[in-house]
Amino acid sequence: MSPSDDDQDSMPSDYEIAQSAEMVPIWDFLEPWDLDSNDLQYSGEYKAKIEHHAVERLRGDAADRAQNLVLVTGMTPTPLGEGKTVTTVGLGQTLDHLGKEAVIAIREPSLGPIFGVKGGAAGGGYSQVLPMEDINLHFTGDLHALTSAHNLIAAMLDAKISQGSELEIDVNDVEWPRALDMNDRVLRETVIGLGGKTGGTPREDGFLLTAASELMAVLCLASDLGDLKERIARIIVAYDDGGNPVTVDDIEATGPVTMLLRDAIKPNIVQTIEGTPAFVHGGPFANIAHGTNSLIADKAAFGMGDYLVTEAGFGSDLGAEKFMNIVCRLGEMTPNVLVLVASVRALKYHGLDMWPTDYDAIAEAGVDAIERGFENLDKHVQNLQQFGVPVVVAVNRFPNDTDEEIQTVLDHCRDDIGVKAAESTVFADGGEGGVDLAENIIEEVENNDPNDFAFLYEDDASIKEKIETVATEMYGADGVTYTGTASEDIERMEELGFAEFPVCLSKTFHSLSDDSRKKGAPTDWTLEVREVYPSAGAGFLVALTGDVLTMPGLPADPAAADMDIDAEGNISGLF
Repeated sequence: MSPSDDDQDSMPSDYEIAQSAEMVPIWDFLEPWDLDSNDLQYSGEYKAKIEHHAVERLRGDAADRAQNLVLVTGMTPTPLGEGKTVTTVGLGQTLDHLGKEAVIAIREPSLGPIFGVKGGAAGGGYSQVLPMEDINLHFTGDLHALTSAHNLIAAMLDAKISQGSELEIDVNDVEWPRALDMNDRVLRETVIGLGGKTGGTPREDGFLLTAASELMAVLCLASDLGDLKERIARIIVAYDDGGNPVTVDDIEATGPVTMLLRDAIKPNIVQTIEGTPAFVHGGPFANIAHGTNSLIADKAAFGMGDYLVTEAGFGSDLGAEKFMNIVCRLGEMTPNVLVLVASVRALKYHGLDMWPTDYDAIAEAGVDAIERGFENLDKHVQNLQQFGVPVVVAVNRFPNDTDEEIQTVLDHCRDDIGVKAAESTVFADGGEGGVDLAENIIEEVENNDPNDFAFLYEDDASIKEKIETVATEMYGADGVTYTGTASEDIERMEELGFAEFPVCLSKTFHSLSDDSRKKGAPTDWTLEVREVYPSAGAGFLVALTGDVLTMPGLPADPAAADMDIDAEGNISGLF
């Protein structure tokens, strides 16, 4: 959650709170779970990776645990976000307060959003994972390892093209761009290979954000190092002159790429500000990929506590849908409760039908704007209820929210749409601020019947049926139109044997529709799919819609402009 200016005036900054917290050295912190120096790869005093053998041991320990899974998602957010990560962290702390052994798992931050608009991804206020500055800046180096591995594939692919190869790669059908963990719009579309013979073969290319790389998705869906290697091998990087796929294995890159990721696949573990264990591992975006932390982290976490609280990116239409239809399929697990984060700010944003965002106008708007915004909240609740899992709404309180506004939201949830709801003040109050929310969740967990869970579509549905089901059931579209190469792409996917893959729709997070300007719950519209391509290593098909960018750009006033460090190493402006 990004605190407002008023919030910063009334309480210390996230960084100041983090700096004042008393952390326990990671080797001491993990003693209760019998994790010692033989099981851990230390990265400083407060961060560690868990070695492969210890992960397997924790997986075995999970058999004696309750394995209650709580997934945190949200309504369609404002550009600053509505507090899913802070709710995830705070809820884990609250469950510990209530005597439940809890573990949280969240994604690693990307430098792009940190220096762009949204800021860091370590929670906020008194519900943070620590050390927050390390986690937000480089952490254990996973993103850098992924960037290097991604670009090694690109370099080896271009070497095959330039040096001549029996693979007969079609230079006009290369599917693997380069990657960078930084928002840099000028690199979206590039021309490479200039400078004569020594410069390689000229062709169009581009860059994507490292978090958007298929390698990130592969890392987060792999079960172990061996599975990671197998998944990397089958990634499609290009097609040959006959239209046949060329894979990472074909260009002889499987071994070295896996080697670069041998440490990155080990899950990172840290602690929250109140001493709850926290896995921070992997970071695919939910508007481009599947939007959740690694399965390896989840499986290890089940061996350390009875409750795992994790999050899915953006709104229920993106991260939660993909968690349910992709992650649950591949990871063979299902949530016991779905927590939908709502805020007065986001409800007003939709009630005012606002684009671009004017936060001053949002602050001045009254209860009538909240009530008009309920259609967005209601649609997200309906989305989640389709999966047969109990839904609890967490109303994340911001400093300027009034009691009347909060109560209006709670009454609507409880009385009008019939779901449990609770105010959450975990940003300001830490674990103590989530007691009502946690008690509602515990009650739903105890009453939940896992047999009620249902996927949105079956494996044997056609590719178009899967896409159209997500579009109509989750987004509220009337149907789907296929433009550009989409129909041809789908035929190719079917010919290549990918028809049973789940689908991963790449869509704007600013709206339930594919048009960022449309707020609330848009009706009378058709989803436009312009391209479909395989993430063969990850095991899903990506359908591109609207104008989603895999390489964002910095805004006119980036968050980076307000960040600094003094001669003593004290950081300011990081949130």
